[in-house]
Amino acid sequence: MQQHPSNMAAQRRTLMQSHQSWTDDLPLCQMCGVGSATNCVYGPDDKGTQSHPNEDGHLRFRGEDGCFLYGVFNGYDGGRVASFASQCLTAELLLGQLKSSHTDSDVRRILTQAFDVVEKSYFETIDHALAEKAHLSTYVLPHNELSPQSQKVQERLKELEQEVSGGATAVVALILNNKLYIANVGTNRVLLCKSSSDGQNQVLQIGRPHNTDNEDELQRLAALGVDSARVRQAGQIAGQSSTRRLGDYRVKLNYTEIDLLSSAKTKPIIAEPEIPVSQSLDSVTGFLLLLSEGLINALESAHGTEQANQEIVAMVAAELALQTSLEAVAQSVVERVKRLHHDVYVSGRQRATYCSQHEDMTLLIRTLNYPLAEGALTPTQGGRIYPVSVPYSNSQSTSKTSVTLSLVMPSQNTLTNGTNTASTLEEGTPTPGSQSPTATLQSTNTQTQSSSSSSGDGSLFRQRGSQAAQPDETGRVPPYVDFTQFYSLWGSDHCDGQSTQGGLGPQ
Repeated sequence: MQQHPSNMAAQRRTLMQSHQSWTDDLPLCQMCGVGSATNCVYGPDDKGTQSHPNEDGHLRFRGEDGCFLYGVFNGYDGGRVASFASQCLTAELLLGQLKSSHTDSDVRRILTQAFDVVEKSYFETIDHALAEKAHLSTYVLPHNELSPQSQKVQERLKELEQEVSGGATAVVALILNNKLYIANVGTNRVLLCKSSSDGQNQVLQIGRPHNTDNEDELQRLAALGVDSARVRQAGQIAGQSSTRRLGDYRVKLNYTEIDLLSSAKTKPIIAEPEIPVSQSLDSVTGFLLLLSEGLINALESAHGTEQANQEIVAMVAAELALQTSLEAVAQSVVERVKRLHHDVYVSGRQRATYCSQHEDMTLLIRTLNYPLAEGALTPTQGGRIYPVSVPYSNSQSTSKTSVTLSLVMPSQNTLTNGTNTASTLEEGTPTPGSQSPTATLQSTNTQTQSSSSSSGDGSLFRQRGSQAAQPDETGRVPPYVDFTQFYSLWGSDHCDGQSTQGGLGPQ
């Protein structure tokens, strides 16, 4: 017997109030890791304080028939919508709805329907509060008097506003039949990095953000009667740059009361996901990144928009070469972005004015045939990757970062490196005259909506700073490239006289 909609809404309200999860019995995916950091506002002493509880959300589940579901949600004005969406979307997609027999069009239809159910279901949970808010808003205050009864009405209205306000943007990644499907609503980001055995990385940003700079979105709004030029100039709609979002009753139910949207013929801010063409993951080695808007904005505020994708991929590759768990990789990358953002703020440089605060940050990493450091082989013929930290300065900006240049050292056996056959290395610290290692740059040039590759030709590092390093009292200058970690790892691997087949780098 089918339940009445009001009963279903009551059950959803009960679940939300009790903080119970709808998906406790679903297994978590062990091939991904999530890192996060809460929002931060820097004070006069350069120390940061949190201005509100964390509003981001995420999901990472393994379903049946080789199905995997991941998502990152950027909440605002509270985390209720992000929390609700992460649970409801999972329930709408992983409880038997998706089958390996489904075609691309089937999957796209199911994903679109799931977002529609989430949107409608959320508003069902707050309809009682919206009705009470509308009723109390008609209460007429006595002239020049704030009676105890009026005070109670105003306090209750504030409580109701907190209960019904807020929304979220969402990006969901679904893997089914070894195909990757992305469903995006709003301003989060997806990057797919494909690594090849010759040391090249191909990075693809899947989809574009739905914001006031997106020409397709502006045309969609213009077709509804909205003045898109004013929207572009404003840069925000009801406090957010997104033109698609989940929840947010102000722009969904009361959009006629918002000046920018009042001329719209129908609901202008929608929750319908954009689903680009699916990506085949057959024979793909690399990783998938889901980034929340807060993480993107923090990195772009610190270093500009041109190199953001390149930098985040370089950071992930570097941490994958060092960490033994994906959780540690994701958290370390988030912490690196957090430090970069803070360092730019305290530096007083030109971009410091953009870095006075950052929002909540979330990063989800899903590896694709890409083993972690411990017990893994390198992408070449059995050697081990030893990371070397190299300073990198973008010629188009004053910002600096450190990019990991991986030196792939051959194993203790004869191996073929390109067209040259290498002889067996002697144990111990490498010396001049030994076989040259393979250098692989763990950074890629990336363009939105396109992909590009780069190899370890060292072109990023051909210019040093304008100030030449001065010799110390011994007549030596500080090393430009830091080999400390390289020699430490090499020494630990060879001090016992046994060959180590483990790898620290990407596969």
